[in-house]
Amino acid sequence: MTLLLMAAGSGSRYGKLKQFDELGPKEEFLMEFAIYDALKNDFKQIVVITKKENVSFLNDYLSARLPKDIKLNVLAQELTDLPDGASFTGERKKPWGTAHAVWTARNVINGAFVVINADDFYGQAAYKKAADFMKSDDNAYALLGYTLKDTLSEHGSVSRGVCKVAGDDLLSVEERLKLVQKGDVVLDEDTGLEFTGDEQASMNFWICRPSIFSKIESEFKIFLNDADRIANSELYLPFMIQEMLQAKEITVKCIPSGGDWFGVTYASDKEKAMESLRNKTDKGQYVSPLWN
Repeated sequence: MTLLLMAAGSGSRYGKLKQFDELGPKEEFLMEFAIYDALKNDFKQIVVITKKENVSFLNDYLSARLPKDIKLNVLAQELTDLPDGASFTGERKKPWGTAHAVWTARNVINGAFVVINADDFYGQAAYKKAADFMKSDDNAYALLGYTLKDTLSEHGSVSRGVCKVAGDDLLSVEERLKLVQKGDVVLDEDTGLEFTGDEQASMNFWICRPSIFSKIESEFKIFLNDADRIANSELYLPFMIQEMLQAKEITVKCIPSGGDWFGVTYASDKEKAMESLRNKTDKGQYVSPLWN
């Protein structure tokens, strides 16, 4: 089983590269806690997608810490990484998006894999549930969901994918761009829609199969032939999965994570994240330092 961490973001709202901020009790990166939790649940391969300038540093950093029997791939997400026969000659500063980040790993992943954000904490229970699912189901995709009201920030509005489910089947994920707690409800300030807060939210913890790579490649070719999309848009992983779901090419389960999530969207979220990691370490959920 493989854990893929997306660590190519710029952290515009945070003010620096969140992926390499030293939040742990022994100055560990947040992604190290995700890797630690995955290894405790029989994951054997770690893939990190980052910017080209960070590959050498991150490869050396993680290689010095991870057990020697764990396969590590640190890959660069680059604008020049295109499907065979495709070309791009324009100017663009932003990466091609999260789907392209996943596609970057197409040559190193052969089986089921988990995709997460490197700058989010997902809780130990999520990795146990993901591992159990991948061991018991050979075909389905899955989303590990989190209770919406537990994913908000005290320091500003957040964007969340709100899940529609039927039983344990995921029907859709609808992106809501400006969610805030207002009294007893969660309000989307962008649309005026209200939610109870008990809905499942996507925090981008996906269980994928290798079939996702061919889907992304085919969509990427279409994308590259659309001048407007090249200029203003990105390829998003949730959209790819949702298109496959709606076309009945795959089934997607929604699995309540059973754990707590936190992220560092804003610089002011940092202190709370550090306190949470200290508390979890003090309670014995993590050793300190994480790696010996």
